[in-house]
Amino acid sequence: MTQIDPRPHRVVQITDCHLFDGTDGRLLGLNTEDSLRMVLERVEQEQSHIDVILATGDLSQDGSTSSYQRFQQHLTRFKAPSYWLQGNHDLTDPMVNALGGDSHLSPCVIPIGDWRIIMLNSSVEHEVPGRFEPSELEFLRLALEQSHGYHTMVCLHHHPVPMGCDWLDNQVVRNAQDFWDIIDAVDHVRLIVWGHVHQNSERERRGVHLFSSPSTCVQFKPFSKDFAVDNIAPGYRWFDLYPDGRFETAVSRVEGVVFDVDMSVKGY
Repeated sequence: MTQIDPRPHRVVQITDCHLFDGTDGRLLGLNTEDSLRMVLERVEQEQSHIDVILATGDLSQDGSTSSYQRFQQHLTRFKAPSYWLQGNHDLTDPMVNALGGDSHLSPCVIPIGDWRIIMLNSSVEHEVPGRFEPSELEFLRLALEQSHGYHTMVCLHHHPVPMGCDWLDNQVVRNAQDFWDIIDAVDHVRLIVWGHVHQNSERERRGVHLFSSPSTCVQFKPFSKDFAVDNIAPGYRWFDLYPDGRFETAVSRVEGVVFDVDMSVKGY
């Protein structure tokens, strides 16, 4: 008889790094290269074993090839494979070049024990709000059919539900209802995870757990009507995925560092 390994699979989510063509690039006054480095140092300190790294969009601020190459280089300190998806600031071709192909770029499915992780592209190049192309929705539908019998996590960049921030909710996935129609038709999706909003949130919808995660650079203030920056530190999220469908998750933030962010800026 085959024994099921009861140990969870450890997944780390890194999101919204906003790297630039050069290492001195700043977003709202914050050097994004330095903040990413400090977040990854914290990951290295806290995570003795990682099974997979999910990079959920806006890895670059300017879509430059060098920014993706450096991001890839930053991740070489970990032995775990990384999978990327596109955010509204990203460009697909330079991402493919940095990855050496598109097998680890959305849309894709990551097999991990009794789980499947579906990575989706919700971005439209040169536009800020999200939208799923018909081909992306069809990929999701087929991937969910093929993952029947597995616990499933779905990842995207844009938020598919309102965040309670007026300015951010103008950037929600435009055809989110089409996405939810597909999700609601199955019963094995356990988690939906996104980036873009630069803030931590947790909620539940029809038995599916929904999570947004902090940026590795600037944080946005929750429940703000207009654009507003928060004064909390950058961070990342981790998940433990158990064979029986249970999961644990938490956010960890850099400590002991004062991040110099221009709180007066009204957009990015």
